[in-house]
Amino acid sequence: MKTIYFVAGLPRSGSTLLMNILGQNPDFYVTPTSGILDMLGQVKNNWDKNEANRARERNENELIKKNVLTGMLQGYFSHIEQNICIDKNRYWLESAEMAAAILGGKEKVKILVTVRDLRDVLASFEHLYRKTSALSQVPLDANNPIKCKTALGRFEMFIDDAQPVGRAFNAIRDAITRGWGPNMHIVDFDKLTTNPKATMQSIYQFLQQDNFQHDFNHVEQITWEDDTAYGFKDLHVIRNQVEPQNPRWPSTFDVTVTESSAWKNIERFARFWER
Repeated sequence: MKTIYFVAGLPRSGSTLLMNILGQNPDFYVTPTSGILDMLGQVKNNWDKNEANRARERNENELIKKNVLTGMLQGYFSHIEQNICIDKNRYWLESAEMAAAILGGKEKVKILVTVRDLRDVLASFEHLYRKTSALSQVPLDANNPIKCKTALGRFEMFIDDAQPVGRAFNAIRDAITRGWGPNMHIVDFDKLTTNPKATMQSIYQFLQQDNFQHDFNHVEQITWEDDTAYGFKDLHVIRNQVEPQNPRWPSTFDVTVTESSAWKNIERFARFWER
């Protein structure tokens, strides 16, 4: 049986960088954005829609369902040599209860949660939009052509509950409400980039794994994704050197955005994990 940990959190908050740093450890196998969570969810949500499954004795049906889900997750990593696998999907926090059932108990669920000042998360998305829209159409633009014409409109869409930033933000806060705080380890983007050694040491302590000496000056990208699938160019491309990043939002947005009511609300929660 593989030991499986999870990485979730906000988009544009360093999860790809974190995975590639962790991937320097030969004992770890790390994923790009993983689809196994969605597959597990589809099986879980459709299992009892099957007439034959519903007709089984209830306890037996639940046991078989759990065994199938466990087999799926373990099977996803069965071709991997390493015994420690780290799966990245920002929505694992929404499914922490399922993860506990699959892994055999709440105490076995460990989730690294990457976070970043929400204003910089949104500035990063805005830069990706501008870069991609130069020669391509962003799906957000195709689905909302009028609202997407302005930076304020795009900002308001990015924070919508149905969009990645809003949904991930809600997932983190709700997981804490549901009592998963002790199973979560917050990885602050600013701390990761300014003091990576201490940040990684705290991660190893949380995972209860032996510390590893990482090379923060030469981080080879070993997780690759075709970002055209997500509609943005270079969504998961990292810098090879871990170094501090200046805030981007002051040079990205002008008063049209920063004096809006939506922005004022975001400012209240910009670094919500510190509250």
